[in-house]
Amino acid sequence: MCRDLAEIANYAIVDDTAFRFLKVQGSYTFILRARRQVPRRATPRKTKTIGVRIPGHPVAHALIAELDEPMLSATLQLPGEDLPLSEAEEIEEKVRNQLDLIIDAGPCGTVPSTVIDLTGAAPRVLREGKGPLAPFSVERV
Repeated sequence: MCRDLAEIANYAIVDDTAFRFLKVQGSYTFILRARRQVPRRATPRKTKTIGVRIPGHPVAHALIAELDEPMLSATLQLPGEDLPLSEAEEIEEKVRNQLDLIIDAGPCGTVPSTVIDLTGAAPRVLREGKGPLAPFSVERV
């Protein structure tokens, strides 16, 4: 997660097509080609790509601002569970001993972001989620 487009450009290669997509606000994760300074452990071995997003939640924005750098994030879906965990009390109950900190910023819902791959000749939707596809002309996978 990054603060803005300029920060994304530090970690991913942003061409004109990617720039147009990244300007759309909403629950989107975009797959882009990673720049060399991105640690290897943060990119798939063969594709050297990175998923980037600008979060819409004010608490996420505040954390990124306080850290003064991008933040790695992931959805917490435990093995055997149908949906990701989204309530602080439930997260604390199930994984409290594995975490240093839980910030209760209210429920975020369980619908994931829409994931759009911008690394090929044409943008492709890898996962339809919370972000609507109406602003884009994209191929569904």
